[in-house]
Amino acid sequence: MNQPTFDPAAAVGTIRTWLTEADRVLITAGAGLSAAAGYDYGDEDRFRELFPALHRHGLRSRYLVGVPLPPALLWGYWAVHIDDIRFSTAPNPLYQRLRALVDGKDHWVMTSNVDGLFARAGFASDRIFTPQGDYGRYQCSTPCAPTTWDSRPLVSQLLAAYDPATGAVTDPDALPRCPNCKGEAEINVRIGPQFVDTPYLPAGHRLQDWLGTAPADTRLLILEFGAGFNTPGVIRWPGEHLTRHFPAARLVRVNPDRPETPTDLADRALPVPADADHLLDILTAPHSALDPTVAP
Repeated sequence: MNQPTFDPAAAVGTIRTWLTEADRVLITAGAGLSAAAGYDYGDEDRFRELFPALHRHGLRSRYLVGVPLPPALLWGYWAVHIDDIRFSTAPNPLYQRLRALVDGKDHWVMTSNVDGLFARAGFASDRIFTPQGDYGRYQCSTPCAPTTWDSRPLVSQLLAAYDPATGAVTDPDALPRCPNCKGEAEINVRIGPQFVDTPYLPAGHRLQDWLGTAPADTRLLILEFGAGFNTPGVIRWPGEHLTRHFPAARLVRVNPDRPETPTDLADRALPVPADADHLLDILTAPHSALDPTVAP
């Protein structure tokens, strides 16, 4: 893996040059980008603020997949969590800066994040591929059919019956059921083989067409933010594969913890061990305001 000594000013200059020279830009993002934007699932203080009852039960982060909670507590968690990250927030400034950075470029987004922050920041919704799902949808747990439904009314229904003191949904009738078969329901995110990916396939096909119709000499720039090794086959490895596929492609990997890039990509890959928030501040500032330091 390639992880040379980091020169912040040189890295910013290289990114700006590569962006100027790029014919197309593919933004790829993992959980680290949303964490940099203020949605750190491991933030215990924020968890205690939003979920005091769950914190008293000994839980410490929003990573609750696989935690055996009773339905009333589980759906209380989902309602508060999804309302906080998916429905109640204004466009996020970090994502808006990223949108400004690629303004005027032919670009796409591929992200494992399911929080909808790209669309709310002004990225074209028909050019965002979210293969891991979307908090804005829910599905049958079986599933009985390849169908999903808007989760906003469901979240509102759950919050109306939510008791912050206990962390539970107090009205059993408010707990969701599949609108089709009346069985159990779950949020439409990739947790297991029951995941319904139907809503996301059209965007995936459009992205494949966008890449497949690009000339072999296309100067594709992949800007990767916060993609580690929890699900490397979704974001991290595909970006490396695309860089190899297009001889003129370049990869910028922004990750404060795991920025290393494959040695075979040599000078076509730039590892940036920096925080995305500070880096985007510099990249979207006037060139005369270039700060020579980027906090790792």
